[in-house]
Formats: sequence, C-alpha cells, structure tokens
Amino acid sequence: MKKTLIKNALVLSLALAGNASAATLTVWSHFTDAAEVNWLKAQAATYTKASGNAVTIVTVPLDQIPDKLIQSAPKGQGPDMVVTLPQDRLGQLAASGVIEPMDKYITSKTDLDKTALSAMTYNGKLFGLPMFAESVAVIYNKKLLPGGVPNTWDAFIKAAQANTGAGKFGFLVDLTNAYANYGLFSAYGSYVFKNNGGTLNTKDVGLANAGADKAVSLMNDLRYKYNLVPEGVTADVAKSAFTDGRLAMLITGPWDMGDIKKAGIDYGIANLPTPPGASAKWSPFVGVHGVILNAYSKNKAASALFAKALVSSAAQTAFNKAGGRIPVSLSARVQLKADPVVLGFGKAISAGTPMPNVPAMGAVWGPWSNAVAQSVQKPNASYSTILDSAVKEINSNIK
Repeated sequence: MKKTLIKNALVLSLALAGNASAATLTVWSHFTDAAEVNWLKAQAATYTKASGNAVTIVTVPLDQIPDKLIQSAPKGQGPDMVVTLPQDRLGQLAASGVIEPMDKYITSKTDLDKTALSAMTYNGKLFGLPMFAESVAVIYNKKLLPGGVPNTWDAFIKAAQANTGAGKFGFLVDLTNAYANYGLFSAYGSYVFKNNGGTLNTKDVGLANAGADKAVSLMNDLRYKYNLVPEGVTADVAKSAFTDGRLAMLITGPWDMGDIKKAGIDYGIANLPTPPGASAKWSPFVGVHGVILNAYSKNKAASALFAKALVSSAAQTAFNKAGGRIPVSLSARVQLKADPVVLGFGKAISAGTPMPNVPAMGAVWGPWSNAVAQSVQKPNASYSTILDSAVKEINSNIK
C-alpha cells in the first residue's frame, strides 16, 4: 500500500509539472551497454508519459562530458542533465558554475546512502543525485573459508596463514595500490584532505600523520612479518589466483566479479576486519556516479523530477538488473539482498569514504602511490620519511 501511494504521488507530481509547461529535455549519457541504454530509454518513456515532457538522449563518451559541458553550457548549447557523472570531476564543474545545486529540489534524502550523498557534495552543497557506487571489499572462497571472513584481525591473520602454502594463498592484495588500501589509512585516522562539514580543506593533507605511518607499517607486515603477500603481486596476479581456486581472500571491486562468476567460484563478500590498534573501522575509498543538472538549463525543475525518478528505489533496482551496478538506494538494496554482490559491496560502500571530488586530488595520486609502493619494498622501511616527502610534493603541486 505504501509503495503504491509513493508511486502515485510521483506520477501525480510529474503530471502536474508536465501540465504546467511541457518541455523537451536533452540528456547526455555515456552508457554503451545495450541493457543499460534500454533501461534509460524505458525510464525516459515512463517519465514522458507521466509528465508530458519529451526526452532526447544523446550518447557522449564519459571522458568527454566534463570538458564539453564546461564549454557548451554557458552558450546554452549543453544538455539539461547528465546521466551519469563520477564525483571526481564534480568539484571542477561546480567551481566553474556549470552544474546546479540540487538541495532545493530534494525533499528527502533518507533512502540514499550517506556515503554516496557525501560524494556528490561539494563545499557543503549537493551537486548531484547519486545513482550507483563502487568500492573494494574482501571476496572470499567459501570452499577454502567456509566460516567466512573472521571479524577480528588476529583471527583474520590466522585464517589467511592457515590457507597459505603449497601453491595456495590465504590473502592477497596489490600492496603498491594506494586506492585499494585506503581503507587501512582511514581506519588509523589518516585522510587525503580534511573534511570540514562537507568542505574539503586541500591545505590539510593527512597522508603523513601517525595514522598513515601505521597503515603502511601494517601493509609492510602483510608482506614481511605475516608472509602473506609476496613481492610482485599485482591486481591481475591476485585475481588469477582467486579464479584458479588457489586463494582464500582477495581485495577487489565489482569490476572483477564477472571473471570470478565465470570461474565458478563459490564466493562471499565481506568487509576487512578492523586493523590492530585502529581508531575506526576499515573504510575503503568509494567512487560514486550521479545525475547532474546543467546550471544554464531552462528546464531545471522538469529535469530535477526526472533525476529523482532515476534514483528512485524501483529505477535503481531495474538498473542493477540491467547492468549489475551497485545501487545507492537503501530500499533497492533490500529488494536485491539475495544478490551477494549487492549485499556485500553495499555494506562496504556504506562503511566507506568518498574519494575526494576536488581538482586538487590530481596532485595526490602520483606522490602518494609512489610512497605506498616504496613502503612495501623492504622490511621496516622509513615510513615517516617516505610519507613526509610525498606530502611535501603533494602540497607543492596543489595550486
């Protein structure tokens, strides 16, 4: 009954908007998968039927959307909305004034994952409605680990060591990959940029504090103290070991699930347990895609209604079934709880930290990645020296 009332209310609001002044919305989309393209067309048709507003979908490569929008929007030549944009370009677009703050169009945010909402927030304002997200999590082989991933660090290490040897591995991750291992940094109180109420302070880089030292020290231990992650292990090497059935636990994201399913591995997905002595739980980086509005559009109210329809529970459930994306609608996740990918990665996303959405992040990746790689090249490296040098380079590169 409640769902019917909500659906009828949405249809009524769309119809009222349509009766007021019919519009033609131009939507830029980067979707190329046939099922996802058909999903968007179906959503547009439903919206048009309810509102009377027509929708024209234009395919634009994802890597071209931000620059094209910056160039075309002020001239009145851009789209009314974009489906979808990753948050890593959000700050640039917001600072350039080409995307519309959406707070005034949203009456309730309770069904949307808080991490995803944070990712779409820049300088305290919501600049996009999140639609799907991704993060890393621990994928485990149920045959090798029937009890699942232990929920304490000591038990996790023991389980990993018990499955290591004779050509098999208990736990693998690319230790040189800063993105994949950010959850450890966050657990120990390290951060990229300090978040002050939804505004990132790019002058406060927390990648060389005491927590960062602890994070890379633990990563070094995974290789040299616990003897779990040999040198030369890349993401592809780790995935191959897992799909071959020789690995109990792997840290990776939804992008590898196709190969894992194809290999026929009976898998589960869980969060990494809290690291030893950490002040918080493991919190991996989260990447979010959202729907954004053109600040220069003459159809912003009508576009906002379509945007809200696209991130509704029913729409996100259908979108997941079309392409497998992890929804950020909490009720959609409940509807899809039988899917271990949605269930497992949904929990990791909710526990995660949004990747910074400011342009200054471009100055971070290189120095930080090099520092992480150096920290696991030999036992007991000089972590403070390595990280201090990286942060000094980051600060000098931020303009």
